[in-house]
Amino acid sequence: MPHGWIILDKPLELGSTQAVAAVKRNLRQAGLGKVKVGHGGTLDPLATGVLPIALGEATKLAGRMLDASKVYAFTVRFGAETDTLDLEGKVIAESEHRPAPAELEAVLPRFTGPIEQVPPAYSALMVDGERAYDLARKGEVVELKSRHVTIHELRLVAADEQEATLEAHVSKGTYIRSLARDIARALGTVGHVTMLRRLRAGPFDLSQAISLDKLNAIGNGAPLENVILPLEAGLVDIPALDLGSEQASMVRQGRVLSELAFDDGLYWARIGDRPLALVELSGGDARVVRGFNLPDVAE
Repeated sequence: MPHGWIILDKPLELGSTQAVAAVKRNLRQAGLGKVKVGHGGTLDPLATGVLPIALGEATKLAGRMLDASKVYAFTVRFGAETDTLDLEGKVIAESEHRPAPAELEAVLPRFTGPIEQVPPAYSALMVDGERAYDLARKGEVVELKSRHVTIHELRLVAADEQEATLEAHVSKGTYIRSLARDIARALGTVGHVTMLRRLRAGPFDLSQAISLDKLNAIGNGAPLENVILPLEAGLVDIPALDLGSEQASMVRQGRVLSELAFDDGLYWARIGDRPLALVELSGGDARVVRGFNLPDVAE
């Protein structure tokens, strides 16, 4: 049973659920049987880029990926706003104004830091028990509440008379389509997203990502170790806590470790190079948040 991460450079028009199914299919074809698989953050079919896919015990960390900040490159085309805020939708507003690059640069600070954002009507958010996009497709008016998000960094990459490409480092819950809509409106025009590419998700970036062709090669006999990253690759953004054999046994049993001289916070406990658990340290006591049932952990 493999435990770790496959970082897929998701191609255009492939949904996140389809990507997970492709991983399962290739692992099955490789003779690995039924493997628990999950993804660490949905990407729309019209988006490309970093899609972390967790295998085995790494699926216990998928929630951390959902909560992680992300980096996107995106292109806004000015002059038309669509109901979906991207290329798929129908035009619902138009404007003759095309902002100059200097205008765009000047407005970006307004969208940096903590901001309020109204999610797109075409989103997976629940409204009275139904997905917002299902209601929107029925022609119903979808009114979503604004939410607090944080834009850690926002910069202009390129611009011409018709469109601009930007790069944004954003918090969990940020909708790039809404960000593009609001930037365009702040410039006295309207716009929609024509390109969206995720460059980073949590600790993972494009340098670690593989193509769909390379994934499919696994099902045709290519070694899995060529594409899989270890479970701890999803933990590089938090400190490790090295344990002795007695402490490791206590952690496996879910017991509290006491009198540890470390700062409060989240750690990943390990013995040697093998992860044992996520632990929360408070006042010198470490409590297990999530244990990993990995085989052959050295004592």
